[in-house]
This record gives sequence, C-alpha cells and structure tokens, in this order.
Amino acid sequence: MVSVSQAAANIKQVHVQGAKEIALYALNFFKSFCKKNGFGLKFEVAAYILEESRPTAVVLHNVIEILKKKKRMSAINSLIHDLQNSTKKISRIGQKIIKPKQKILTHCHSGEALSVIEEAQRRGKNVSVYATITEPLHQGIRTAKELSKKKIPVTLAADIAVGHIMHAANIVVVGADAMRKEGFVNKVGTYLVAEEAKRHRKPLYVVGNHFKFDRRKKLVIEERSASEVWPKKIKGVKIRNPAFDLVPWRFVKKVVTDKGIFTPKQIARMI
Repeated sequence: MVSVSQAAANIKQVHVQGAKEIALYALNFFKSFCKKNGFGLKFEVAAYILEESRPTAVVLHNVIEILKKKKRMSAINSLIHDLQNSTKKISRIGQKIIKPKQKILTHCHSGEALSVIEEAQRRGKNVSVYATITEPLHQGIRTAKELSKKKIPVTLAADIAVGHIMHAANIVVVGADAMRKEGFVNKVGTYLVAEEAKRHRKPLYVVGNHFKFDRRKKLVIEERSASEVWPKKIKGVKIRNPAFDLVPWRFVKKVVTDKGIFTPKQIARMI
C-alpha cells in the first residue's frame, strides 16, 4: 500500500487524471488504509492531505465528506460502485445529444465525455472527433489515443486553432471537474472553446455525474507549477499556470448527468 504522502503526490502530479478517476483512486486508497488504521484521527489527517492535493476537484471533496459522516467500509464500496456505474448511465443517457455522422469537438480528457462518444460509435452513428492538445499537460493527446484505439476518426489540433476547427464541428462535448450555480469548471482553455462555440453557433454540452455538483461557498482555482508552462526560469518574467476555467452557464445548451439531461437553469436550481 502506498503512503498518504505518495497517494497525495500521485494526485497532485496528475499521475491520476480526471475528477472521477481522482475520487476513485482516493477511495481505493482509503479501502486499504482504513482496513489497517480505521476511521479515527489517522483517517481524518489522511483525508485532509488528499483533499488539499487538488483543491478544485469537487468529486474528491464530496466523497471524502460522505466518508467523514459514515465512516465504514460499506460506504467506501458503495461510493466506488456508484461512481463506476455513473459513467455507464451517462453513456446511455448522452445518446440523445449525438446524431449520426456528427463531428464532435472536445477539450482535455474526460472519461465521461468519451463514454458518450464511444457509445455513439458502438451504436453505429459513425461520429468523428476534433480534440485539442490541451496545454500545458497535453491531456488531449490521451483523448486522441483512446479514441483511435476505439477506431473512432480523430483529429488533434493546437488549442489556439480552436476558432479554425470550430467551423468543421457540429457540436462541442466537454467534461466538468465541478458544476456550480455560477457555471461549470473544466480544464483551462474551456472558456475560449465555449466562446468560440457561441460565436459559431455550435451547441456546447457538458457531461458529468451528480457527484460534481459543487455546493462549497468558495471555489479555489488551482494554480500549478510554472515549470509546466516553461521548464526554465526567465529573468524578469512571472509565469502563471491556472489549471481550470469557470465557464458561465450562458454558454451551455444542456448538461448530461447520470440522473438525466438538464438545462443549465435546472442544474443551478439542483445545486
């Protein structure tokens, strides 16, 4: 079993990617940790350390808060089951937004958004995808590789080309790390994608399970290491590396969840 510090480092250093995947990794860690240490003070300390490793990740926050209240192994198993099944539900529900032969633009890497696309292809809809590289960590390359393995035609393009490739897309489908009353949170660059979708009159759909509903009073946008942007220090130059965008709901047509498809106003009321 890895240590608490190593588990936190794996999450912080993006060895584990995706809001749901981070939560599942943490739950599986706690499954071993709590068998050995129980749900006492050591658990509370470990929970705090893991949650602080990715402060924007609301799924991690939500599952930890549930564990703090229930404090039993059955709760861990139930949360793992619910998270794993949520993607299967989303893939089926999301078929309502995908039409045959559509060209879909996506940004970053979202297991839930990809599940909708992959299910559409499995049903014979013959879709194709435009994926942004997604600077600075290039998560879009992982997206492109996974789609290619599924025999889904995919074109990879630089983030700054999104205004150009938006012409060719029919719809935009992105994941979410959190959904709040004021909008949804996703990888930095999503705001620009949303603006281009609006400008080109292409519908933007957000995909995410109900664990991503964020009722926290304050949103902390994670600032990551400057070395991810540029490996060396530049004399007299400050580098910023915000990891996420908060995108207002006005850019979004519908939200696909494991509970159904909703309008942004409905999501805001639910939250």
